[in-house]
Amino acid sequence: MRSAFAFLLSGLFAALAILVATGAFTHVDQWSIDHLMPGGTFEGDDSGVVGAIVPLYGTHWSNAWSVAANIVTLPAAFVISLALVAWRSRPLAAVLVAATAVETLCKHLLDRPALYDGAHHVAGLDSSFPSGHTLRTLLVAAAFWQPLVAAWAIASIVLLQLAGWHTPSDIAGGIVLGGLALLGARGAAGAFRARGLLRGRV
Repeated sequence: MRSAFAFLLSGLFAALAILVATGAFTHVDQWSIDHLMPGGTFEGDDSGVVGAIVPLYGTHWSNAWSVAANIVTLPAAFVISLALVAWRSRPLAAVLVAATAVETLCKHLLDRPALYDGAHHVAGLDSSFPSGHTLRTLLVAAAFWQPLVAAWAIASIVLLQLAGWHTPSDIAGGIVLGGLALLGARGAAGAFRARGLLRGRV
């Protein structure tokens, strides 16, 4: 059952990537820029992969949405999320690294049709699929699962949209990749257990 679900999620992620690259979600993503990103500041916004990994690299503090997003989503930055998850679960930390590698590869290989803020081409969203912050938010939430952490995860993902960091298709990709990572953590736990390396929970 788990392998079938993993196959389904893998197919869904691949389909999302193809649809984003071919422009199937361009209308939805453009509408979100026009109507669902009150905190979007798109000048000089192409910080690339480094911005997704290094805490607060290339961030904007120009409005309340940006400040809220920078603070609330900080635990989902790569270095911080890896430290948090590794403290709770080695297998989950291993899949966080693997899933972030998949995220990075996708951002290098996949470009979507251009999105615009008025007449300004939002270059930072050309290769923003999938959302690594969404992916790592889900893994941190899984490692520390309780109602307050779930509320933090929801707030973080909503702020990624409102602050203009990611489009809906980016966030959907991050959620699906996060689901795959969580399934992978179960398999990683078995491998760690066989080697006597398992610590914490999955």
